[in-house]
Amino acid sequence: MAKRSNNLDTVQFSLHLLKRIPRGRKVTATELQVQLAEAGFERDLRTIQRQLETLSEHFDIERDTRSKPYGYTWKSASPGFSLPGLNEHESVLLTLAQQHLHNLLPAHLMKSMDAFFQQARQTLRDAPSPAARIWEEKVRVVSTTQRLLPPKVRKEVLETVSQALYADTWLDVSYVNAGGKRSDSKVMPLGLAQQGARLLLVCRFDGYDDERSLSLHRIHSASDTGLPFRRPAAFNLRRYDDDGHFGFSTGRPIRLVFRLPRLAGVHLTESPLSEDQTVTETTSGYEFTATVIESEQLKWWLRGFGRQLRLISPADLLRG
Repeated sequence: MAKRSNNLDTVQFSLHLLKRIPRGRKVTATELQVQLAEAGFERDLRTIQRQLETLSEHFDIERDTRSKPYGYTWKSASPGFSLPGLNEHESVLLTLAQQHLHNLLPAHLMKSMDAFFQQARQTLRDAPSPAARIWEEKVRVVSTTQRLLPPKVRKEVLETVSQALYADTWLDVSYVNAGGKRSDSKVMPLGLAQQGARLLLVCRFDGYDDERSLSLHRIHSASDTGLPFRRPAAFNLRRYDDDGHFGFSTGRPIRLVFRLPRLAGVHLTESPLSEDQTVTETTSGYEFTATVIESEQLKWWLRGFGRQLRLISPADLLRG
């Protein structure tokens, strides 16, 4: 019985190890050791190295031995390791996700997902239903704004930022702001957000107690110091977003009241501005009342309605 238990433990250990080998970048045995320990698998480094060598002989895992520590990654043409496989419903959703993300994420990040998208397409092509096989011809993701290509993010920057964010370790970054001024700083990575075509790093600068957002494409270089930090207990990324910080916000909630003609405002009856939004029909359209966070993004959105908009309150919101 003990032997069977040991065998099961080895299988579980191997499965967890396979799931943590990335595609498109390399991971070292030391990094895997940390990840496995967090999952409850305490193993010495040599045990992990031996298991990686064995798995490399039986799976499409590439082992880079040009320099130490060795790096491991799934080969580019490999389907990778996925358990269980995708069903038709999941494949349909994944093909839609690919269309949505195509012009939002950097090319190399999309490429790292290729095997999953290929698996989804293959599942649909092999499906018994003829309707599933031509699914991609039936759906389209349509942008609600002017479509923009994503700014170029350095691959090594994204990888380093992601690793430090996962491990809660300080980053040394070299950043160039919109005005072209370059600065070198030590930052505490707290969150990663996608805003349209941009990726934003929410962080705290060393010596400060407030959060800032840095555009990832403006980070020219990033180095993971390996020095851990204690994540601020009061920080919450969802609340940071709800408070309007990604929209150049004052953080001040306002009671917004405005009117729009029927055709211009009907979509807001279906997609409300807030949970407490109320709608009153008028002779020419709708009057909307909602509690929102004051921000430059809100003002740009309101100005987009042009002369169709009748702003009631706050009356001075769009002045200046």
